[in-house]
Amino acid sequence: MMLPNLAPIPELYVSYDSAQKLKAEAANLISWDLTPRQICDLELMMNGGFNPLKGFLTEEDYDGVVENMRLADGSLWPMPITLDVSEDFAASLEPGQDIALRDQEGVILATMTVTDNWVPNKAREAEKVFGADDDAHPAVNYLHNHAGKVYLGGPVVGIQQPVHYDFRGRRDTPNELRAYFRKLGWRRVVAFQTRNPLHRAHQELTFRAAREAQANLLIHPVVGMTKPGDIDHFTRVRCYEAVLDQYPQATTTMSLLNLAMRMAGPREAVWHGLIRKNHGCTHFIVGRDHAGPGKNSAGEVQLPGCGRGTAQDPPAAFGTGVHRVLHRLLGLGQIDHCQRADGKTDGDGRPPGDPSGRRHRAQEPVVGTGLFQGTPRPEHPPHWLCRVGNHQERRDRHLCADRALCLDPARGT
Repeated sequence: MMLPNLAPIPELYVSYDSAQKLKAEAANLISWDLTPRQICDLELMMNGGFNPLKGFLTEEDYDGVVENMRLADGSLWPMPITLDVSEDFAASLEPGQDIALRDQEGVILATMTVTDNWVPNKAREAEKVFGADDDAHPAVNYLHNHAGKVYLGGPVVGIQQPVHYDFRGRRDTPNELRAYFRKLGWRRVVAFQTRNPLHRAHQELTFRAAREAQANLLIHPVVGMTKPGDIDHFTRVRCYEAVLDQYPQATTTMSLLNLAMRMAGPREAVWHGLIRKNHGCTHFIVGRDHAGPGKNSAGEVQLPGCGRGTAQDPPAAFGTGVHRVLHRLLGLGQIDHCQRADGKTDGDGRPPGDPSGRRHRAQEPVVGTGLFQGTPRPEHPPHWLCRVGNHQERRDRHLCADRALCLDPARGT
């Protein structure tokens, strides 16, 4: 019998023939040009990544999600996924009216039946979902200063996937990943979420997580919308591909996730767990400061409700159906490294030519986020923590020398 995590899950797409007919009919409908974040949401909604959602949230579902992370039918869902539009566009619609949803090039991706049309209390949404109504939070800033004033809700019918022109071979739908896992006989899969380049502690973390869960490993980086100021995904994906050489090919794979992150801390950790469950994973690594929003307007390290480590609290994973694997290595302790008297180390931390293993052992605190918050600095990060293969990648893209780090020994140290 097929395992539940490997069985196909529902998608919102219609058949090819039906899609061609629907596209012709939709050309005559009033249409909404989707924002980049809405395109990310729609893609994961249509391909099953946002299962059990069948469309953009109705007002009743929205209220339940904001207040207690539950849809109206009781299903766990922590993040409000709504279609925000302008007041003028919302005023032109009638209840039950169908609209076409277009990408930024005018291609019709889906149709939507508008069942709900309301003006949300955005201050309440910010407090409940993001922990504070503070514009220093990137998602709260988006909510108040960029999102439309009116929300629309209703079921969606998928016509075609959004077109991606980069890394096509790395982009998999939930059902494509499930089929891949079935083909390889992977019964247990641990997913690693990342929006930053990887360093050595990440590698050790993923090795330990897979060993602890007795599972295969899916490196599942976000390439949609991440935190403002993050390294662009073109550079990051090239870094990830270099890192893959350091992993056993038979037990590790990588796929890209076109997700628009909200930086919602603990809520987002639950959301990410559900999304990985839909992609066929059985385990998910929860970070020390998972989807943390950064400093608030007072300059404090974290916004209220999104403090360091809170994403790892047991309630954060309750009811997701996917097991948590805590991000124990980064930011929660020390990492050992071996150092020679002259301060140098070799690739694995051992002083070269010292078969006896006699060497000075040192411990350093590891907080991954800080490695990627650099103003331009000429020095390389410490060799015991990072290879500097991505250093050249970032030079090529005129980026800070110490912000793109990966495990690429082929490019030197």
